[in-house]
Parts: sequence; structure tokens; C-alpha cells
Amino acid sequence: GRMAREAALWLLLLFSAHLLLRRASAIDRGQFPPPTSFLFGTSTSAYQIEGGYLEGKKGLSNWDVYTHKQGTIEDGSNGDIAADHYHRYMEDIELMHSLGVNSYRFSIAWTRILPRGRFGHVNPDGVAFYNAIINALLHKGIQPFVTIFHYDIPHELEERYGGWLSPEIQKDFGYFAEVCFKMFGDRVKFWVTMNQPNLLAKFAYMNGWFPPGHCSKPYGNCAFGNSSIEPYIVGHNMILSHANAVSIYRNNYQVSGPYNSW
Repeated sequence: GRMAREAALWLLLLFSAHLLLRRASAIDRGQFPPPTSFLFGTSTSAYQIEGGYLEGKKGLSNWDVYTHKQGTIEDGSNGDIAADHYHRYMEDIELMHSLGVNSYRFSIAWTRILPRGRFGHVNPDGVAFYNAIINALLHKGIQPFVTIFHYDIPHELEERYGGWLSPEIQKDFGYFAEVCFKMFGDRVKFWVTMNQPNLLAKFAYMNGWFPPGHCSKPYGNCAFGNSSIEPYIVGHNMILSHANAVSIYRNNYQVSGPYNSW
């Protein structure tokens, strides 16, 4: 009967969990290559963990504005506080160290470094924040992997020229990337230009789920957008922005060696 089937299923689940735990307990660091050639790591993105969205002279990002518009987020939540990493990063780094990881991939909030993109100044408070994180990581023996762009751009760029829909974004992204290379490249040897750009093109400009919330039928019912065209324009600008940042790095900042990579 039904009760017997449920009991059998629970026994199967418990047995499977037991086997997984036994296998996991049999794994140790010695079964992997040495730390010089194999890294264990953790990964985050700025908007999802930092909070402190109005602190340290940070500018408003597209996500700050989007999540504060009624109806854009189903449960009304936002990243104003998130995991409060902005205030608790030392605790978080200590947690990573306690796990035994030797790498950490995080993103830099564009608006902490350049609150207005290339139309404003470099924010020393934002630079100091990421310097503190990078130095604390290295002190714990954790290699920093930096993602330059993880979906958050200065809101001003959306207002000025439409963000990723305009070729102007290529100039802004190159400028932002170069500021990061200048400020942090003496210690950061692993760089990622963009996190999953294909998903940004799809979710922001085809489905309308991410800011700026563009879409058209049959993909969605947004106030603005064209799901058949805009994702390709955005993808084109992201590819060229990536190529520009890579060129800037390789021509001006990369030093040959085992820890200078993309």
C-alpha cells in the first residue's frame, strides 16, 4: 500500500545519504593535485551579498533601482542589506579560511568604483573596500579571482544611453576594467570579464526578468523591449566589451607567469 511505498522510499533515501556521506568522508586533499596547480574555491557576486547600497559614496546601480520598483520582484525583496558582506567581510573571509579553500571568486560593484561610470570620478572609498578584501584574502592564503561585471551597472549609464543596448557601453566597460587593473592588478592575477553574459541577454532583454526588464510577446509583456532583436544587440556589445577589456589587460597590465590569467 501507500504507507509501505513511502517507508521503502525513506529507507532508500537514508541508505543513499549514508553511502554519499561515506564516500565524502573518504575524500581528502591528498587525492588532488598540489595547491600550486589546483584550487578549491567559493564564489559570490556583489549585489547578492554586499548590501550597504548607499554607503561608501556608492552610486545607484540598475539592480538598486529595479528592485525598488513595486512589482518587479515577486516577494518585494532587494539587496539593500543582502548578507551584509560590506560590514562583515572579515568574518566571511575567516569562514572561507576555516573551510580550507584557497581561492575566492567575487565581483566588483561597478558603482562602488565608478558611481557615474566614466562620467564621474573614481571613488576612493570603493577602492579601499576592495583593497581591504583582497589584502585579507591574501593574508589567509586565498587567491582572489575577480569578476569585473556580474550584471550590475551604474544606473546613470541606463539613463544616458540605454546601457548594454548602446555601443557607448564598450567605452564605459573598458574604462571600468582598466581602473580595476590599475588599482588591484598588482595583487589580483585571475580575472573574469563577465559572468554568464548569455543569461543577461536572455533574462534582461528577452524574458524581462532582470533589469532593465525588456521583453515583448510571446516571451513576456513588458512596457519596453523587443525580444527578437535586443538580446542580439546586447550580446554584440558584450562580446566587443569583453574583447576590449582583454586587449587592454594583455597590452598594458599582464605580466608573464603562472598566476596571470583569464
